[in-house]
Amino acid sequence: MISKTTGLSAVLTGANGGLGLPLTAALAAAGMDLLLVAYPGVGLDEACAVARRHGVKATSLVADLREESGRNLTLQTARERLGRVDILVNNAGVEYSAPYHELSVTQIREVMSVNLEAPMMLTRGVLPEMVQRGLGHIVNISSLAGKAGPACQEPYAASKAALCAFTYSLRNTYRGTGVSASVITPGFVDAGIYSRMKTRTGRSAPPLLAACSPDRVAAAVIRAITRDRAEIIVNRYPMRPLLACMALWSGFAERVPQWTGANDLFRAAAKAETPSKG
Repeated sequence: MISKTTGLSAVLTGANGGLGLPLTAALAAAGMDLLLVAYPGVGLDEACAVARRHGVKATSLVADLREESGRNLTLQTARERLGRVDILVNNAGVEYSAPYHELSVTQIREVMSVNLEAPMMLTRGVLPEMVQRGLGHIVNISSLAGKAGPACQEPYAASKAALCAFTYSLRNTYRGTGVSASVITPGFVDAGIYSRMKTRTGRSAPPLLAACSPDRVAAAVIRAITRDRAEIIVNRYPMRPLLACMALWSGFAERVPQWTGANDLFRAAAKAETPSKG
């Protein structure tokens, strides 16, 4: 378990997205030097400035994580500029709200390559040196969509569900080595994807799934690292009792997205305009 984060080095992907700045600020406040990765690179200079105000080193990289070349560049740049990677936060994500048959093959592949394949390959790239040093932590940013499977979210929900399984498997594989992993599972977050969805549809998240602050997600990341938490669910209201019921009764689980109003919101987003990257 990593109890002291000062002086560690971290790579954050999706550093210019909705959670990018809050995550950058939280990691920097914890004393970590940072490589901030995003594609395209709009906003990376601001993110670096936020980090440096906490007295840490921060550098940026524009890398397309859909491509193997972008992932390799990220790993190479991290070694060159940071010297080592102690923490990897896989935050980059892509979301499209649409009936599944209306998505193009390119869109489906984009979601899976950024949301799942990139975290898996970046993790594979940093693990050997982490294991050798006996220190390291992987943080994957998932979503409650991966637990509930709302309408018009098939690739996104599948990728986020897989991130949870990936994380738990990592924890079991590397238990006792000094290397661990955590998954952060937020509901709607008042930033990025949800903010654009709210603007497009003129609708807010249903009451039970009311959006939470991005700072809560950022704080959860630091808590997961320093306390070696397997999974932290971040939502305005407690979700574990509901998720437990969903695990016990499949018929109940199937109806929850409809009862909570999540299906209506995502269908409205699908009818609005072409979704964008988060």
